[in-house]
Amino acid sequence: MTKDRVLIFDTTLRDGEQSPGATMTHDEKLEIAEMLDEMGVDIIEAGFPIASEGDFRAVSEIAMRAKSATICGLARANYKDIDRCWEAVKHARSPRIHTFIGTSPLHRAIPNLTKDEMAERIHDTVTHARNLCDNVQWSPMDATRTEWDYLARVVEIAIKAGATTINIPDTVGYTAPVESADLIRRLIAEVPGADAVIFATHCHNDLGMATANSLAAVEGGARQIECTINGLGERAGNTALEEVVMALKVRGDIMPYETGIDTRKIMAISRRVATVSGFPVQFNKAIVGKNAFAHESGIHQDGMLKNSETFEIMRPEDVGLAGTSLPLGKHSGRAALRAKLKDMGFELADNQLNDVFVRFKDLADRKKEVFDDDLMALLTQNESGDDRLKLKSLRVICGTTGPQTAEMVLEIDGEDVATTATGDGPVDATFNAVKALFSHGARLQLYQVNAVTEGTDAQATVSVRMEEDGRIATGQSADTDTVVASAKAYINALNRLLVRREKSAPGHDTKEISYKDA
Repeated sequence: MTKDRVLIFDTTLRDGEQSPGATMTHDEKLEIAEMLDEMGVDIIEAGFPIASEGDFRAVSEIAMRAKSATICGLARANYKDIDRCWEAVKHARSPRIHTFIGTSPLHRAIPNLTKDEMAERIHDTVTHARNLCDNVQWSPMDATRTEWDYLARVVEIAIKAGATTINIPDTVGYTAPVESADLIRRLIAEVPGADAVIFATHCHNDLGMATANSLAAVEGGARQIECTINGLGERAGNTALEEVVMALKVRGDIMPYETGIDTRKIMAISRRVATVSGFPVQFNKAIVGKNAFAHESGIHQDGMLKNSETFEIMRPEDVGLAGTSLPLGKHSGRAALRAKLKDMGFELADNQLNDVFVRFKDLADRKKEVFDDDLMALLTQNESGDDRLKLKSLRVICGTTGPQTAEMVLEIDGEDVATTATGDGPVDATFNAVKALFSHGARLQLYQVNAVTEGTDAQATVSVRMEEDGRIATGQSADTDTVVASAKAYINALNRLLVRREKSAPGHDTKEISYKDA
C-alpha cells in the first residue's frame, strides 16, 4: 500500500510559547529550532515577528540557520505585519509567510467588518504576501465555528489570491473528529481550486480531542498537521507532535500515511522543551510521559517479562528511550520482584522469594516509592551484625566564628573509635569525621532535609544518596536534631553500600537508585 506524505508543521516556538509562563530566551529558541530541524520537521513556525524585537531577531536567526526545514513566521491580515514577517524569514533556504484573520461571527465582530469587507481584506493581504513570497499559508481563525457558506467563500478567495496552503484551525477545541474530517473533505470537494493547494489542520485540546481531530482531518484529505512538542500551547494546548507522529507510525495499517520525523529524537526534544518552557510533562502523558512505558501491575509485569508486545504497542527505543521500566509497588508480582533481585545479583530459591515477597508487599502498602536499598533491607533484615558502622556519640560546635567542629565516636565492627574534624558548616564537619574514622571512596550525590512537622522542634528527616563504583544506595534518618539525623543517614547509606559490596554478584552492579524516580 502506497503511503501518502503528511507534512509536520511545528508551532512550539509560536503557539507553544504563548502558553502563560512558557516564554523562552533567544538562545533557547535557537536550540529548540535546531532540534526540530534535525528531527525532520517540515515547517517550523519560528514566531510572530511583529510581536516584539526579540521575536523578530529569533525568527530571523532561525531562518538563516535552518538546514532543511521551511521557516515560517505569523502575520495578521495587514501589510505592516506581513512586511515585517517577510523581513524575518526572507533569508531562509525555504521561507513561508503565514497570515490569518478570524472569520467566525464572534471574530468578525472584533474589527467590526462586514463579510464583504473581510473578504476584500483577505484578498488584498494574501495577494500582498504572495507578491513577497512564493510560499503563503492562510488561516481562517475559528474556522470550525464559521458559517459554511462564508468559510467556503473566503477559502476560495485566498486560493485565488495565491495561498499555497489553507489551514483550517479549530481555534477553541470545539469540534469533534467526525466534523473535522467532514469539513476538510467538503472544502476539498466543493471549493474551486482546492485540488491545487495543501489543506492543513490546527487543533486545540480544550475538549481533549486535538490529536483525534488532527488525524481525522488527515483522513478527510488534509496533508499538513500543525502541532507542538508536548502539546504545548494556548489554554489546554495543541495537538502533540509526538502523538500524531507515533499514531501514524503504529497504525499504518488503517492510516497509510508517513512523515519525515526521526522518532528516536522525540524523547530528547520533549524533555528539553519541558525544561526551557517550565511546563513539566504529566506522568501519564501519551508517548513522552514518565509512565508511558512503565508497568507496575503484577499481571502486566509478568507479561512484559515474557513478551513486551503483550502490553506495549511501540518500542521505547522508537522514541529514544533506553527501555521499559518495571516500577515495583503494591501491584507488582513475584515475577517482577525475582527479575529485579536477579539484576541486583541475588538468585533466590522459591521459599526465599516467597518470604521476601510477603515483606515486600507489606512495605509497598506503606510507601509509594520502593528503592533498591529497601529491597536490600528486606533481604538482610533477619541477619545480624549487618551494620558495621554505628553512631555512638556526636558533639558539634558551630556558629558565626569557625571552623565548625564535630567530635564523633563510631563503633566500627564492634570497636569504638573517635575523632575530631572540621568543615564548612556542622553537617560537612560531621561527614568529614565519618570519613576520617572510616575511609571510603563513595561520592555524595544527594543531601536533602525535610521537616516532618511544623515548629522549631520539628523532627527532620534527612535523605542521603551515595555512589561507589556504580553501586548506589540511600540512607535516611529522622531526629529533632538535624545534624544527628544527617550523621545517621550518611552512616546508614555507607552500611548499605558495604552490603552491596558483599552481596552483588560479579557483573551485576546496581546502577539504579529506585524503581521510581526519586
